[in-house]
Amino acid sequence: MAPPSVTAFERRRGMVEECLLRFLDPGVCRMPEKLREAVEYSLAAGGKRVRPVVLLSAGSAVGGDERELLPFACAIEYVHTYSLIHDDLPAMDDDDFRRGKPSSHKAFGEAAAILAGDALLTEAFRVMGESPLAAKEPGRAIAAMAALARAAGAEGMVGGQQLDLLAEGKEAVLSEKEEIDLRKTSALLSAAARMGGILGGGEEARVENLARYGRALGLLFQVTDDILDETGSFEEMGKGVAKDRARGKLTYPAAFGMKTALARAEALSAEAMSALSSFGEEGDALRDIVRIVAARRS
Repeated sequence: MAPPSVTAFERRRGMVEECLLRFLDPGVCRMPEKLREAVEYSLAAGGKRVRPVVLLSAGSAVGGDERELLPFACAIEYVHTYSLIHDDLPAMDDDDFRRGKPSSHKAFGEAAAILAGDALLTEAFRVMGESPLAAKEPGRAIAAMAALARAAGAEGMVGGQQLDLLAEGKEAVLSEKEEIDLRKTSALLSAAARMGGILGGGEEARVENLARYGRALGLLFQVTDDILDETGSFEEMGKGVAKDRARGKLTYPAAFGMKTALARAEALSAEAMSALSSFGEEGDALRDIVRIVAARRS
């Protein structure tokens, strides 16, 4: 049992950290050495692990066994890490640093970085498909995998990245900004919550409430990221700051003002909390995640 001083978030984050590389161990996944180095470099670079913790917390909230959900939690972190590797590429957001370290393409070259992202994306689905839960509850596993594919693909992150690139240098429109954020950031967090609900055996209404929670949490995450890009430092963020404004990218503070951005963050926090109104104490860990995201400095 975890000591009282360890929060549910920290405990679940620790569980994810313990398993992230285990599912890619040479005994179960044979990779060329350079590819393994690039994959492990980005996976082990740190991060808050919000998405897998949301999945585990949502599953637990509907009575699921978090140990059974761990392969899916790690899989969603693989997908998130793949997206960061590819977003940092010169043809995309062109970032030289990620989490205080040189980006993957700076450390290993563009080709290896692209392949590392490709490997993480595809291995995520292998890990989910080979999980004990998939063998025991194939219907739940397939539904969860489909939710992740939809969130990561053309309708979600990939489409959002394309819209983000097309919006550079254009006059800001709030509806366009929200559409980008819904796809690029919110979709994966909403999928994490939905997947937890599905895999934990939650009733449809509760699963939908969890997905609504994840949607609002994802938008909150992006608004706070935009705010931190204006107010944070390299030491806090682990990457260059004020870069989005310089590139003419749509951000809340740059396009609509800091006051509007802060008000939007507050409204999204309330929206995420409201989505959990049907949950009692079992939803407290999810409520804590809203507070953590709203108050983050990195």
